[in-house]
Amino acid sequence: MKFVYAEEQIRHDPKHFLASGAPQPNPEQPERARRLFEGAKGAGHEPVRPDDRGLAPLAAVHTPAYLYFLETVHARWQRIPGASEEVIPNIHPDRRDCSYPKSAAGQAGYHQADTACPISAETWGSVYWSAQTAAHAALMVREGMGPVYALCRPPGHHAFVDMAGGFCFVNNSAVAAEILRAHHHRVAILDVDLHHGNGTQGIYWRRPDVLTVSIHADPVRFYPFFWGHAHERGEGPGLDYNFNLPLPRGSGDDAFLEALEAALARIRAFAPGALVLALGLDAFENDPFGGLTVSTQGFARIAENIAGLGLPTVIVQEGGYLCDELGDNLVSFLGGFQSNS
Repeated sequence: MKFVYAEEQIRHDPKHFLASGAPQPNPEQPERARRLFEGAKGAGHEPVRPDDRGLAPLAAVHTPAYLYFLETVHARWQRIPGASEEVIPNIHPDRRDCSYPKSAAGQAGYHQADTACPISAETWGSVYWSAQTAAHAALMVREGMGPVYALCRPPGHHAFVDMAGGFCFVNNSAVAAEILRAHHHRVAILDVDLHHGNGTQGIYWRRPDVLTVSIHADPVRFYPFFWGHAHERGEGPGLDYNFNLPLPRGSGDDAFLEALEAALARIRAFAPGALVLALGLDAFENDPFGGLTVSTQGFARIAENIAGLGLPTVIVQEGGYLCDELGDNLVSFLGGFQSNS
């Protein structure tokens, strides 16, 4: 299997985030990309560098104001007397239809949902090339070269149309889906990350042409808290084109595979022309976030079942944090997918 990767993605090196009110080292580290790259390459998968397609793939998903914010806010933030090294919001609006501020501090609150997505001088470059990675992989699949793995970092599934959150800035899975939609009437996004892909759900909430399906830890007491519940089905034209399958904390291989059966049945009923697979490896039993307990071999079984759909597939990297088995889990997943493709 070929995989797409741009080395610029490691330049984003966030230092801090708040968890339960306490400042902690940010777990979305450059080392994640290095381990995933070495795992994929060491298993015999062939790396490909993405082309630069400009802002068009990003602008197909995100608003112009938001992309301008991501590109320029750090330089503007540094002009504030006493500003921190990283852009971290300290105020948020109570609604999305409020006035749009001119100040960098106000815009940070408007466009950053939480403190887990600090922006440094290097963030935009990494975000930009992460999106180019997803776009290039989607074009390869669209041209009949799939399945293709997009090693995207930073991840993307918590990013809304105009809002970052949860380590995510540009929604790479949506970038890939929009490219596939140019060729297919219907595209499905299946998210198997530990955390619900709330940004992806939000982007497609009112659309019937992209089915969004997510298997994740129950958000009733887990990030992202406000989204990902089973009753969320979409709205207007998008009603019943969103399908959430929250799992109890601690669920392992068998529970995940049972939920996956329901997810795949829904995707088959939608009859898409192509699939975007938002791959989180943080459902692993030894992942630092500790929400689910999928095993390394369990990832191969999950991949085999998804590959059984027989759809052109872009595999977009989402979560999966530093543990000894991170690279092994990716190898297991890609191997399982390839064995049943």
